[in-house]
Amino acid sequence: MSFPEDALTAKEEVALHTRPHAITAVRPVLAIVLAVAVVAGVWVVLPANEGGRFAGLFVTTVGLLLAVSKGVWPLVVWRCRHWVFTNERVLIQEGVLRRERRDLPLAKIVDHGLRQGILDRLLGTGTLRLDTAGDDGPELLVRMPGVVRAQTLLYALIEGAPRDEEDEDDDELEVEPEPPRRALPWRRG
Repeated sequence: MSFPEDALTAKEEVALHTRPHAITAVRPVLAIVLAVAVVAGVWVVLPANEGGRFAGLFVTTVGLLLAVSKGVWPLVVWRCRHWVFTNERVLIQEGVLRRERRDLPLAKIVDHGLRQGILDRLLGTGTLRLDTAGDDGPELLVRMPGVVRAQTLLYALIEGAPRDEEDEDDDELEVEPEPPRRALPWRRG
């Protein structure tokens, strides 16, 4: 399911639109394949009498329920999760039957960071953490593809975002430039 363009304002431009990495879909696909293999194996092994058909139908029903709950449903949920970075905000939309969308204005994001394990680094994924002013806790974007690039883009978007009116007064203050730093002896250039 694609992200609805009517959720954006007239001046808003999409800088990044993504969803969790495709590795998230591996476990559900394996659950479907395993359920189909078990059901097929049971039908091959069971005798063709009435008891065998009853046992086969029972195993097929259980396999179908497991394939849907552990395979198909997680794939649909994965497909319906969207993370959109624009020049004004970060939109997080998820949900299949009941849709939930959170808007995080760039001006309200006070901190952002990323976490990557070894497997995440190999796959180019990670968890992007967004801390916003006045929120209950951080927003975690887990298994985000290209998380390093996304964090760099988010930093650039935050620096270029329009500020609140309170912050405009701070821009009028004159700030003395920092004195040039001395080069450290082990750094050349």
